Amino acid sequence: MMKRPTQKDVAQRAGVSRSTVSCVLNGQTNQKVPISPETREKVLQAIAELGYEPDVRAQSLRRGSSKTIGVLFPTLQNPHFVHVLSGIQSAAQEANYSLHLSQSSLTLEQERLNLRDLIQQQVDGFILLSHFKLLPSTMLRHLQESGSPIVQITTTGSEFDHVRNGYSAGTHALMSHLLELGHKRIGFVYGVVEASQAYDRLLPYREALQQAGLPVDESLVQVCGITMEAGYEAARSLLSRPDRPTALLVASDLLAIATIRAATDLGMTVPQDVSVAGFDDIPFSNYIVPRLTTVSASPEQNGRDAVHLLLKRLEDPTRPREIIVAETELKIRESTSPATLWRT
Repeated sequence: MMKRPTQKDVAQRAGVSRSTVSCVLNGQTNQKVPISPETREKVLQAIAELGYEPDVRAQSLRRGSSKTIGVLFPTLQNPHFVHVLSGIQSAAQEANYSLHLSQSSLTLEQERLNLRDLIQQQVDGFILLSHFKLLPSTMLRHLQESGSPIVQITTTGSEFDHVRNGYSAGTHALMSHLLELGHKRIGFVYGVVEASQAYDRLLPYREALQQAGLPVDESLVQVCGITMEAGYEAARSLLSRPDRPTALLVASDLLAIATIRAATDLGMTVPQDVSVAGFDDIPFSNYIVPRLTTVSASPEQNGRDAVHLLLKRLEDPTRPREIIVAETELKIRESTSPATLWRT
């Protein structure tokens, strides 16, 4: 195997000192002894001829910065998180940062192991898209002791800089929409990893029913996992009841698509027999039949905002904690319609 060219090799090929090569590579051409355009061109030509590539890790250790952001993200089965990561990647690239990605598991223990892996990497800061309301206290301590800043994208609060993409306002808007359509029995397919994950939807769901003077029937809240199979079974269970709901609120668009399939398999038509609405506004939601009524929280912008918070923290570690609250938008499409008299 051929030996990888070094800065020393470049210097010898160009007929200059190694320090001159280093200055050219780092763009430092305004030294006490100026580097002429001719010398710079000779160095660049030698780099091209030798195929020299800088050792990024060695450079990062020397300058105390890796120009890398560590990201812990949940399962990519839900396209929502793909779009969050897309926003993170775009903003990171614009700032000349790369990403070290670590996928979370559905268990607290695996998330702990993945966080430990991130801590061991040479990264400048962390962005956490955590499943869990609270990170384990030991991991929080280790993260803080790492000395690298932390930003979270979360549906709840955080002691760190964070982007709060809660759906509380969007849930109220969605419930108002369904209530205005005459729905009085509204079920909830509550697909979560742990109970607190979608409190920003569950609590406003209950509040809206109470404010409308309707009973909160907890049997209409079907708790399930986050897979499409789990959502399908939960929706099928609710829709198989003799006193079935006339509308279903679903914790994510992914599960809402499974819910529409469950209704169809039971011989129902959406929205004529049952209205269905989700959250996240994933691209599929605007192309399925019927197009899905949903609540969007701009996931790509959430990702970009998280990177910007991290960069500001790197620039000024003593600045006050900053919270960005994502705006939500209700998108009314074809999957919701007025409740018919016989269904109410």
